[in-house]
Amino acid sequence: MDARVSELFGSGNGHCSGSQGVASNVNPGNGYGVVPKKACVKNNKKPKTRFARNFKPSNNTPYLPPEAEEGNIEYKLKLVNPTQYRFEHLATQMKWRLQEGRGEAVYQIGVEDNGMLVGLSEEDMRTSLKTLHMLAEKVGADIAVLREREVDYDSDVPRKIAEVLIRKVPDDQQFLDLRVAVLGNVDSGKSTMLGVLTQGELDNGRGRARLNLFRHLHEIQTGRTSSISFEILGFNSKGEVVNYSESRTAEEICESASKMITFIDLAGHHKYLKTTIFGLTSYCPDFAMLVVSANTGIAGTTREHLGLAMALKVPIFIVISKVDLCTRATVERTVRQLERVLKQPGCNKVPMVVSNTDDAVTAAQQFAQSPNITPIFTVSSVSGESLDLLKVFFNTIPPLSNSKEQEELMQQLTEFQVDEIYTVPEVGTVVGGTLYSGICREGDHLVVGPTDSGQFHKLTIGSIQRNRSACRVLKAGQAATLALGNFDRSLLRKGMVMVSLEMDPTICWMFEAEIVLLFHAKTFHKGFQVTVHIGNVRQTATVEAVYGKEELRTGEKAVVLFKFIKHPEYLKVGAKVLFREGVTKGIGHVTKLQPIAQYRPSQSEDDEA
Repeated sequence: MDARVSELFGSGNGHCSGSQGVASNVNPGNGYGVVPKKACVKNNKKPKTRFARNFKPSNNTPYLPPEAEEGNIEYKLKLVNPTQYRFEHLATQMKWRLQEGRGEAVYQIGVEDNGMLVGLSEEDMRTSLKTLHMLAEKVGADIAVLREREVDYDSDVPRKIAEVLIRKVPDDQQFLDLRVAVLGNVDSGKSTMLGVLTQGELDNGRGRARLNLFRHLHEIQTGRTSSISFEILGFNSKGEVVNYSESRTAEEICESASKMITFIDLAGHHKYLKTTIFGLTSYCPDFAMLVVSANTGIAGTTREHLGLAMALKVPIFIVISKVDLCTRATVERTVRQLERVLKQPGCNKVPMVVSNTDDAVTAAQQFAQSPNITPIFTVSSVSGESLDLLKVFFNTIPPLSNSKEQEELMQQLTEFQVDEIYTVPEVGTVVGGTLYSGICREGDHLVVGPTDSGQFHKLTIGSIQRNRSACRVLKAGQAATLALGNFDRSLLRKGMVMVSLEMDPTICWMFEAEIVLLFHAKTFHKGFQVTVHIGNVRQTATVEAVYGKEELRTGEKAVVLFKFIKHPEYLKVGAKVLFREGVTKGIGHVTKLQPIAQYRPSQSEDDEA
């Protein structure tokens, strides 16, 4: 494990490393446990430091970062025989923590409010965990001890600290949901690994595990993914894996799982790069998993995929696959190669090799708190080596956005991005995508557009499904499919949005963006055509003007005016822009829109709806 990370919590060696100086030089946002202050006691008084009777402060007492005001992590020195009033107070506090973590909270037992690892005796720890069980029962949650650790300092009695995961699915939600985009070069073992994780059976070394993931005949024949497919891996409230090995259908997995990881399996081959970019920009993944083959190392599109994830600011972790084919020296060479790339000035990442369960829990906590931490796993889909560490990581990784951010998005007007369009027998037209803001219910009346002429059509939501199971209410940030009944499919296309009737959407042919040209063989100038990706919008645009310069070269920055060539699009100021054309690539963000005439409902829309 990297030295900067292991300072905060030792790596499986039975004691915590670090000193009193650790807390002062660690950014609270990067800590192993960024800890919120008490929910119910919000005053400015500093907490009193409570020392155990046998405790003798010494110079090598390890620390965690001090508590922060908000978050889902709670420090508790001990929970021994609380009074009824204290018990009620603790239950209220637990509800607050769960709300902050959108259904998940982590309790550090044996830790002072200021982050000092004091530890508890065997008896006190047992009693504290029993009290925590009772608290969890009261609020309807489940608890699982992630790890216990002896604290090493001058004390006559051995003392322990414990880290406990508490999970409760919010009452208005079926399960906690995280989306993980799977990136990597062609033939690096992405689909095979997802097949092993989601089906529960190891691969035979010839690609049997990936057959269930393919959507087209040519994918089965070539063994290469060319489309975007979705796979689910569930965890129940005790942290046990729920997948197709015990459940026959996706509905069964959804019913028994309290946390769901949705994998977005993307294409690795360079000729399917536009599909991969579309998957990254439109499906809004929480994390990206970059799969690297141990025997080939960084090859093909690996660097490009890493660069795409970083440009779109998607937190990334790395899985080195096929370790059963290589010697240990080859695997270590691949790890060193990755570490060199991650530490380069462009990346500025802190690699963290995960070698045991303790590392996996630390990696999950660190990864969610700091975008610079990059966990590295070494796994095999044939022998099953270290797959359990990957599962521990997925089980303990918390949601990125907090409850406040989601509440703010839910209070905005409804906006649903259309990513997929289907025609289902006896159901009619169905659209798949992500709800960007607001709340969507069955029976809601929305408008969809823009059409080629910049108009919107009225429609009514029939039914909603998430992960193939029925859902009545869809909230901001969730992906789902919506049935639109007999709505004319020819009026729909990818890149459209479905918005509230009250919204006044800005539709534009032309927009300005501040861009950085990442690579271009010659010069980038007026009249150049590129494929632009903005969220779920993917369309060719012409460069109408480069402000302040005649032309752009690799690495240069400028404000550029783009014009779509096919149809107008719905855009927002501040949205990330990614464009490409052959070897030309660039990133940036929308700075100004030039909207066409204000939204007018089409005359015939009542008949079409």
